[in-house]
Amino acid sequence: MVDGDALVETLPVAVAPQRASLWRDALRRFRRHRLAMIGTTVLLVMVVAVVAGPLAWRLPVNEIDFKQKLKGPTWSHPLGTDDLGQDLLARMLYGGRISLAVGVAAMLIAISLGTAIGAASGYMGGAVDHTLMRLTDLFLSIPALPLLLLIVYLFRDALKKAVGPEAGVFVLIVVVIGGLRWMPVARLVRAQFLSLREKEFVEAARGLGAPPLRQVVRHILPNAMAPVIVAGSLDVAAAIIAESTLSFLGLGFPPDIPTWGRLLFDAKDTLDFAPHWAIFPGTAIFLTVLSINYIGDGLRDALDPRKVLAR
Repeated sequence: MVDGDALVETLPVAVAPQRASLWRDALRRFRRHRLAMIGTTVLLVMVVAVVAGPLAWRLPVNEIDFKQKLKGPTWSHPLGTDDLGQDLLARMLYGGRISLAVGVAAMLIAISLGTAIGAASGYMGGAVDHTLMRLTDLFLSIPALPLLLLIVYLFRDALKKAVGPEAGVFVLIVVVIGGLRWMPVARLVRAQFLSLREKEFVEAARGLGAPPLRQVVRHILPNAMAPVIVAGSLDVAAAIIAESTLSFLGLGFPPDIPTWGRLLFDAKDTLDFAPHWAIFPGTAIFLTVLSINYIGDGLRDALDPRKVLAR
């Protein structure tokens, strides 16, 4: 008599080489996507700059020097200064960390929540599927930006007092943005689960006695991750834009925390005589979001199942 659990344990081993081959093929197709590679290069430069830049450029972020206020780019201030004489390069390097961290953290929340809801909906079906999808439709019907502005306006002061100005605003913005971006991910995951749960390898695992959680985690979810990865890359860009929008409207981080959106907000009244103050953070946002979108396009093409089947 062959033990069913032992056979189930062998299933991932049997498909592991094929799965590894598929991921290698996807990586090769991604490398052939010229715009995706350009986007990856630009994004890596941005990440290295904001992570390692403050170690090389050691000017204080909030050092005020009124003698140097609103100066254009010079050798001592390569990106110029703001209305308080603060060095824009130092502030952009520091603020870039926060802007990118907001994007990544909000993406992780959206992906985690959307994957969990989509997986439960697609695998269980029936009343659970109906309830979760109607909840998803409800959130999709709510205009995201007005709700985002309202929630941040109502709760940011309370969180500032509870956990500090920087941490409080960061947590609130990340949670709210992530909490308003999970619905498309849930729909994608649900669609993948509805298709995959009837496949032969899942039926085989079910017939050999694999519990539902094992079927989901070991057999269905890994095969449903391709569209989730693409959606996650695009969610980073959307979160960065949302944070920049909040900061530009004055509801984001305080003035001493110079995110790229906050720098744009502070520069809005000086466009006529000090355009550099807005040009550099605006360009950073533009290049980062564009690069992430190109990476998302490359991932979408590389992970396209039609191309996998045609190999």
